[in-house]
Amino acid sequence: MSKILTNCLIASQKPGQVLNIASNLAIVRYASTGTPKSAQAQAKVSSEKKPTEKPVESPSFAMNLFRGQMRLEEIFPYPSSLNEEQRDILQSLVDPTAKFFEEKNDSLKNDKLETVPDDIMQGLKELGAFGLQTPVEHNGLGLNNTQYARLVEIVGSHDLGIGIVLGAHQSIGFKGILLFGNPEQKAKYLPRLATGEDIAAFALTEPASGSDAASIKTRAVPSADGKHWILNGSKIWISNGGFAEIFTVFAKTPVKDEKTGEVKDQVTAFIVERKFGGVKNGPPEKKMGIKCSNTAEVYFEDVKIPAENVLGGVGNGFKVAMNILNAGRFGMAAALSGTMKFSIAKAVEHATNRNQFGKQIIHYGAIQEKLARMAMLQYATESMAYMLSANMDKGSLEFQIEAAISKVFASESAWAVTDEAIQVLGGMGFMRDTGLERVMRDIRIFRIFEGTNDILRLFIALQGMNYAGKHLKELQKRVQSFDIGTIFTEGKKRIGRQIGMQNIPSLTQHVPSQLSNSASLASKAVVDFGQAVESVLVKYGKRVTEEQFVVNRIAQSTIDIFGMFVVLSRAARSINTNSPTGDHEAALANLFCYEASKRLEQNLQDALDGKFVENTKLMTKIAKDLSQNGHTVPAHPLGF
Repeated sequence: MSKILTNCLIASQKPGQVLNIASNLAIVRYASTGTPKSAQAQAKVSSEKKPTEKPVESPSFAMNLFRGQMRLEEIFPYPSSLNEEQRDILQSLVDPTAKFFEEKNDSLKNDKLETVPDDIMQGLKELGAFGLQTPVEHNGLGLNNTQYARLVEIVGSHDLGIGIVLGAHQSIGFKGILLFGNPEQKAKYLPRLATGEDIAAFALTEPASGSDAASIKTRAVPSADGKHWILNGSKIWISNGGFAEIFTVFAKTPVKDEKTGEVKDQVTAFIVERKFGGVKNGPPEKKMGIKCSNTAEVYFEDVKIPAENVLGGVGNGFKVAMNILNAGRFGMAAALSGTMKFSIAKAVEHATNRNQFGKQIIHYGAIQEKLARMAMLQYATESMAYMLSANMDKGSLEFQIEAAISKVFASESAWAVTDEAIQVLGGMGFMRDTGLERVMRDIRIFRIFEGTNDILRLFIALQGMNYAGKHLKELQKRVQSFDIGTIFTEGKKRIGRQIGMQNIPSLTQHVPSQLSNSASLASKAVVDFGQAVESVLVKYGKRVTEEQFVVNRIAQSTIDIFGMFVVLSRAARSINTNSPTGDHEAALANLFCYEASKRLEQNLQDALDGKFVENTKLMTKIAKDLSQNGHTVPAHPLGF
């Protein structure tokens, strides 16, 4: 599992970090970043006592949950990153963007044609939609993350297929040039990319490497004169792959260790132009949803890439890929919050106007429960998206767990909301013209690409436990050195747990009275979660990386706690500013916190319960039996 943590598409930006927990405390070690040149040097290093470095304190709220701590700097008050000028610029873009999608774009037509018509592509270019975050000096709009999120939300509420065309282009396609490009690369490529004259694509996935990015087979080797890299290989399921001119391509390259002289393969990112020659693509894939977007296999045969087109340095491709994906995930949550608004509007309209058994169905509890939960999930998703984008705009650098949470929660919530919207509409919801069946097909991919939700859950939990493990190791050292203050503090804390007198921090100063009960649930959740994480590390030791049944429940608990604090913060802001929607937002936040706390209680209980572990063994047996049999195992009830 440490391989998953370090190699998968959503792994840490520190790929040398490995979870290795020993004894009754978690110990995190880092793989050596270099090897001494000689055996004598090796002996010298091993014989010297290395100074102990204290673990670095992370400002990330989600990261500190794993220590049972609340770091609220990025949570309360609900952040806002727009100044007056930025707000005015955004407002000037919102109305024409919404009008374009409402009056000119036909999502059902695009879906049927399985392409975006030329006039729509041209209209998007005229809106500046292909260079939203590209600097103005490179022909872009120069928007920050929050402004970008608001426009992406509009796209998501109308046509996710077009959202993929735009996102594959700028959110990941040429994002690497924005993040890692040198001045020459930016000047050469960004102006045409920002206007949509050139379309970009992100080329990482291969037939044998999905989540395990380190297993890619595409390879680039330097030419004899050192002026080019020769690229060979293929990539699958590449959005915009059939017509992109510029590709961010990831390939294995030979890299020489300057200390040892040893040559090893490492991933390197390249800027590849179709006109280099040797770049071809297969036919458009036939897909379940997002049909108007282009998805194709791309082939590279003896492509000569100029040496200056290395992106981010030779051997740094993994870092480039991870930063691109981490930086783009908030946009997915924003887009899907817009999608949920569309689905909810359809359901509300039908429930308000549909009469059955003498009254509108909106008055029946079964429908009210569906609509309330749909609104709650949309509110939480939207709150996550804009909290994350605002903190990124304010300079937050440690947001990878929060970004992963927002992607997982948004994609699963959008599916649940649209499914229930179809149920509210009944047979009408199943019909194509209503638009919900297209949305249902479109949103299914969001739980798969840019890091599957299954892998992202592992990342959330293992990354957080890495952090907690480092601090537990430091605590262990203090206790072993007879640090009286530490012994007293930790002893008092643990005795308090045993006798049911936990010290639960208060959020009273951050939330109004309407949210006080939910705030108490959230505070208690943090304490309970921190204790559960420590207990899991103690129980499983280094084996915790292989305990995916348990790890998944730790991840889900993290998602729920983050959601609780996010909705509390947003609702508190609305109430404190006397917003006319304050009471409604309080209801949404209180409902979310109540239901999340119930899920959390069950998940933490399962993570520590021996009976649950026994049930997981049954699941393992059933899965293995299925694999061996090739299909379901029981004999047919009729005997034939």
